[in-house]
Amino acid sequence: MTDWLSPQEWQAVALSLRVSFWATLVALPFGILTAYALARWRFPGRQLLNGLVHLPLILPPVVTGYLLLLGFGTQGPIGGFLENFGIVFAFRWSGAALAAGVMGFPLMTRAIRISIEAVDQKLEEAAGTLGASRPMVFLTVTLPLILPGVLAGAVLCFAKAMGEFGATITFVSNIPGQTQTLPSAIYAFLQVPGGESSAIRLVIVSIIVAMGALIVSEWLAHKAAKRVGGS
Repeated sequence: MTDWLSPQEWQAVALSLRVSFWATLVALPFGILTAYALARWRFPGRQLLNGLVHLPLILPPVVTGYLLLLGFGTQGPIGGFLENFGIVFAFRWSGAALAAGVMGFPLMTRAIRISIEAVDQKLEEAAGTLGASRPMVFLTVTLPLILPGVLAGAVLCFAKAMGEFGATITFVSNIPGQTQTLPSAIYAFLQVPGGESSAIRLVIVSIIVAMGALIVSEWLAHKAAKRVGGS
């Protein structure tokens, strides 16, 4: 593939994989915690939290990217504070990962939440009566049962991150080799004469990666479901 793609095209592919991987990895623990809170806990502001989690699905991606720029830019309240520690998101690949993670978070959380709601709480209660603490019940009973949903949510987040464009380009721009992911590279190539061939190659790569992710997720979910079912 390295011979088939130009150096700039390969940079976009590698950066997209890097961004999507870190976006998914960092978002996963927050996704599990949020999904569990929405599925099992009752607290003031629960519906507000649910709305905030799903807001990126409703808002135009450009709006989400602009809000991230306002909050995490070097002049923003969060970004300005983090800059004191040398952490900068705006116009960096890490910012692209942040934007991609925010956009994929609702899909991840929803898939995990549905899995948690499907778990028979009597199994958890039985483990609790045997003396297991709540964290231990979650780790030994709940988590294995929801593993297929966790895997599905992670893959959905990864796939969304690979295809994210609006929020990413608004927050971190389209800098080749630094913030230019697959979608922004395709967009850039389509804006210049003779760039169609490069755009088509990247479209093919996008399709291959997306299909590969779906196939792997189905295989992992099937293996997890078999293990949970004891077959």
